[in-house]
Amino acid sequence: MAESTTQQQPLVGWDKPELDLSEAEWQSSSRGLGDVQIAFVEGFIAMRNSGRPESPSLIFTPAEWGAFVSGAREGEFDLT
Repeated sequence: MAESTTQQQPLVGWDKPELDLSEAEWQSSSRGLGDVQIAFVEGFIAMRNSGRPESPSLIFTPAEWGAFVSGAREGEFDLT
């Protein structure tokens, strides 16, 4: 069976740079009790699963982060 190669196309509207998170200072989201860590890198907010730090991180602009946190406070997201 021949191997196939699939090229991933950038997401439409994705205007965020590839950030180097290797030197990021990760902080626990809930005083060390949660599964999420965040880091502030080059004007963006990165969020990752602390139990699997090698997994891809979510990248937010400050406006996106504000909307996410606001929704979480209103119960729209379960962060536990």
